Amino acid sequence: MKREILDEYEKIKDKISKEEFLKQLEERKKEYDVGFMDDVDIAHMIVGEYLNQENKPLSEREYKIADIAEMEGADRNLKIIGRVLRISNIRSFINRAGKEGKVANVLLADETRKIRAVFWTPNIKLLKKFKEGDIIQIEGFQVRGGFAGRKEIHLQPRATIRVLDPEDHPNIPEYREEITPIADIREEDEEVNIIARITRISRIRTFERNGREGKVASMELKDETGKITYTLWNRDTELIKNLPLKEGDAIKVLGAQTRKREGEVYLTHHGLTRIIKGDFKVPEVEEKLLKIGDLHEKRDVNVIGLVTKVHDKINFERADGTTGSLRSLEIMDDTGATRVTLWHEDADLDIKKGDIIKIEGGNVEFDNYTSSHRINTNWNTRIIINPEEDTRLIKVLKEYREHLKPAKISSILEMEEEGEEVDVVGRILSLGDPREFQREDGVGILRSMELADDTGVIRVTLWDEKATTSLNVGDAIKIENARIRIGLYDIELSAGKTARIMKPSPEDMEELPSMEELEDIIYTTKKIDEIEEDDRKIKVIGRIIDLYEPREFQREDGVGILRSMELADDTGVIRVTLWDEKAETPLNIGDAVKIENPSVRYRNENIELSLGRNSQIEVIKGEVEDLPSFEEIEEMVYPYKNIRDLDEESENVKISGELTDLYGDRIISYRCPSCNTRLEVGDENICNVCCEAIDEPRHLLIIPARITDETGEIRITFFGREAEKLLGMKTEEVVNVIKKTGDEGALHDKVEDLDGVHVTVIGNANFDEYNGELRFSPKKIVDINFKIKKGE
Repeated sequence: MKREILDEYEKIKDKISKEEFLKQLEERKKEYDVGFMDDVDIAHMIVGEYLNQENKPLSEREYKIADIAEMEGADRNLKIIGRVLRISNIRSFINRAGKEGKVANVLLADETRKIRAVFWTPNIKLLKKFKEGDIIQIEGFQVRGGFAGRKEIHLQPRATIRVLDPEDHPNIPEYREEITPIADIREEDEEVNIIARITRISRIRTFERNGREGKVASMELKDETGKITYTLWNRDTELIKNLPLKEGDAIKVLGAQTRKREGEVYLTHHGLTRIIKGDFKVPEVEEKLLKIGDLHEKRDVNVIGLVTKVHDKINFERADGTTGSLRSLEIMDDTGATRVTLWHEDADLDIKKGDIIKIEGGNVEFDNYTSSHRINTNWNTRIIINPEEDTRLIKVLKEYREHLKPAKISSILEMEEEGEEVDVVGRILSLGDPREFQREDGVGILRSMELADDTGVIRVTLWDEKATTSLNVGDAIKIENARIRIGLYDIELSAGKTARIMKPSPEDMEELPSMEELEDIIYTTKKIDEIEEDDRKIKVIGRIIDLYEPREFQREDGVGILRSMELADDTGVIRVTLWDEKAETPLNIGDAVKIENPSVRYRNENIELSLGRNSQIEVIKGEVEDLPSFEEIEEMVYPYKNIRDLDEESENVKISGELTDLYGDRIISYRCPSCNTRLEVGDENICNVCCEAIDEPRHLLIIPARITDETGEIRITFFGREAEKLLGMKTEEVVNVIKKTGDEGALHDKVEDLDGVHVTVIGNANFDEYNGELRFSPKKIVDINFKIKKGE
């Protein structure tokens, strides 16, 4: 229990027990449910009820307002008489218990001065007993300090009010309700009463001040002499809903305060202002629309237009450190087009290209940069999106809207005017990684992708912040304001600063096929033996039968990565090279994969596939129709042959035999890391072919040998991965041994130990012109059996 409450109880401890006192305290808190009284106030009131003999003289005395204004909060059970000058609108609030309460203010006056009386939730019903101009007596209130240190009275829950006869109080000033025409309102008036019609109500906006959120709304009021802005702040904005107020209503405002901003006088609602709806005699609303073709510098204009372009929102920092935002639109009507700048909360409105918007209360300014007029919104502007108005202009704009629909890719590919802006809807067919480039003003970012619809495919380049947009292959996207660019081979699109990337609407998606349907439309599925040089837009499904480790290489713009593999189906085998991010795709021997949009090239007298940033590779899970298993493919594509049956046309064949005549004196070949030319070990670290300086050569492990079966023998040389597999050592390990010993033949004996080892290999037979004999080039060691050796 607070010390102050105990002090109160001490005054009546001989009349009531502490338990009963506390019980009454809790009951009163529930009964009154008011936000202005704390526990000490309620305790004080209970004590006062028990001390009747002390309170009675006070209740019998009538105080003048001047006397009341000098009293302290401890004075209770007082009476006051005054004339009602003002009754505010009732406002709602949330009390400490989280329940809704109500409050209203009444301004009283007698011959001495004025004072504010505050009516809380239990007192609100008393407001029905009187009106402006009445003389009333209030009994049962507390004196408290109010705004700017002025005293005010707060009615207690059991306060009473009586309306008195004015003739009994001739000294109290008369009530006069003077109505000021809007044209005559001046800042020095401080407070005015007006009768006007509401011609516009803005939406309620939020703002932050000193770390707290506030609300503001404005209304445009008009009488026969002019118009003026009326502002509602914070909880007063709820009056729009609670009264309720709507455009066209006639109202009387009592006690509006005058203010001035940017040279214009406006009115604001405060704690003693009252808005009254009624059948007042004021002019009907006559809306005037300004055509875009007639724009000139003017404030407070109304315009209707079709949105033809939407820019992304821009955030900025003001001089005082706070943040603001803006967004630009371009609109048109049947007379012209203009730019609209939306400021702050208006910039967050969900306005889309093709919307018809009505701007009420915009300001027209001349833009020196574009040498044309533009419209700016302000805190008093209202924007209506797709207004439900049946006017000729709305009908015309709806017809214009039909021409704003996204273009089909096939029609874009026929355009010839570079820089023309178009909108397009499609699915991402391929997507490269963002990459940086150097330009005069710093570092830029670009990203390439291919976009497809049911009519074709187009290349799109995304720039800077657009290049960092979260996108994935297969995504359906809409690009607005993309620019036509004439590329080397075809029309392309460029999406830069003014472009927008967004999710398509359901209407945009109606004619857009699924990713699977697009693949069938765009790509031609081919078996491996059907692939021809320079094929484009093909799809290949096969199984990985051999896979090499990724390796880095040096290029002009940095370090690249490549990885090779062999792909097979039931018709043949093809070599595939994966570049950069494609080389990092998780793959395993035996995986079934789908490859889309590879580059087809002819190299070393063979057709090969190359997968770059515009190609796709996907591992297929589960069984694949018409694609044999890994074991079945090996049997089909790698037929077994005896060594004596080999000839120059023996490709992708399998042979088995024992190794003989292995050479281990020099098993490391030193190569140029740039051009892969074999280097002679010497003092000069410069490649004789590409003339590049060499810090560290690339090392290639080589094990020459012969392989023998019961039908014959043939020379064979194992390189790289297959040589490592045969020797049981990584190339780096072999190089380290040679460096430590300084002996190129340090592993001679380990190589010689492979004599007689039985191996099964897959590869090609080719004729060695220099030595005049047939040689076997192994691609892959299928099996090594160290236990089967000659003589064992």
